[in-house]
Amino acid sequence: MLGLILSIILCFAAISPFLSCGAFAHAVTCSGMVPIRYRTDKISITDFGAVGDGRTLNTKAFRAAIYRIQHLRRRGGTILYVPRGLYLTESFNLTSHMTLYLARGAVIKATQNTRNWPLIDPLPSYGRGRERPGGRYKSFIHGDGLHDVVITGENGTIDGQGGVWWDMWRRRTLKFTRPTLVEFMRSRNVIISNVIFKNSASWNIHPVYCSNVVIRRVTIVAPHNSPNTDGIDPDSSNLVCIEDSFISTGDDLVSVKSGWDEYGIAYGRPSSDITIRRITGSSPFAGISVGSETSGGIENVIAEHITLYNTGIGIHLKTNIGRGGFIRSVSVSDVFMINVRKGIKIAGDVGDHPDNNFNPNALPVVKDITIRNVWGRNVLQPGSIHGLKNSPFTGICLSNINLYGRRGQTITPWQCSDVRGGAVQVYPWPCSELTRNHESGVCSSSF
Repeated sequence: MLGLILSIILCFAAISPFLSCGAFAHAVTCSGMVPIRYRTDKISITDFGAVGDGRTLNTKAFRAAIYRIQHLRRRGGTILYVPRGLYLTESFNLTSHMTLYLARGAVIKATQNTRNWPLIDPLPSYGRGRERPGGRYKSFIHGDGLHDVVITGENGTIDGQGGVWWDMWRRRTLKFTRPTLVEFMRSRNVIISNVIFKNSASWNIHPVYCSNVVIRRVTIVAPHNSPNTDGIDPDSSNLVCIEDSFISTGDDLVSVKSGWDEYGIAYGRPSSDITIRRITGSSPFAGISVGSETSGGIENVIAEHITLYNTGIGIHLKTNIGRGGFIRSVSVSDVFMINVRKGIKIAGDVGDHPDNNFNPNALPVVKDITIRNVWGRNVLQPGSIHGLKNSPFTGICLSNINLYGRRGQTITPWQCSDVRGGAVQVYPWPCSELTRNHESGVCSSSF
């Protein structure tokens, strides 16, 4: 087992089990949706007085450097170079037409002094902070209304030093919702690549109300007991490409979202055209998930060539009454999982509510979900699909799925209710609701 995990990590960058490392450069990619910018203007953070000793607070240097980029507006944009060293800083904003470049050995580290952490308004599609009423702490690295922004380098590190925030969450002393590590709002043409993200206070990478976002060849790590440290959460965004990455955190590795109950319904911006490809990772929660915040709608999601180990749920589509919205046209394929509590879960009773004003008659629609070519070993329970009585899940296709329990242990059966669809070549044989109510042709073609 140890050898298997080590080989996965050494191959790194979430190489699919169906590809060799040598084939990595030739793999199918969606990253071309955002053209790479070659910038000629370059400044170093040390030009603005930054000291990479791990003790000096460099907030003024980062803000001054980015102010310079914003106001000089060099043709083609500017690279902000961060050389080797440990650069302690408070939260700061990026600007358009810039590249934040972390050299090998460069670490941008968040201060653990939370007293002066800036507050911003809640997201309109959430109506309040995700954890606490009112506003929320701004992300460590933030961008709002930007375009043509790159975070990249030579696998330098952005370290959220989230332990102090996790402790406040556990002690229930948070006044506002914890900050994400990197958040882009209302932005387009964003590239994040070749950077290590470590110990976020909460969600790691959160593009919200964005379009044309590429996230690839990143490493995201946090302890498995760190609360709500999702890896990548595209939220009410479209045309998002997530590829070739390793994620091991305390919550879902990748989770597609689109707003929370009545606020998400009113805001009405779906997540669509999301590609998730060649991801390797481990989590006590889900590997690939959709929801549970789905009120703006989620559609046209492709997840393929996923490798999961020591994970709670391999594939998890989740929503709830009061959410409204929809989850439709989702395809998950070519998934390998080992040491997983549950292989597949599709559920209509997951997630809390922002307040008591949600409409219990706002029922989500879940339809046209295809899950195929899944192989698992040491899977305790193969799966469950529980729709809603007044909004059954339809068009569910399970195809070529083999989920095996531990040697000598009888695997528990599938559990289903309020679902219609079909199953082809599934082991153990799925619930009778799928086989008995086999919808004609539902598994005859893939999304």
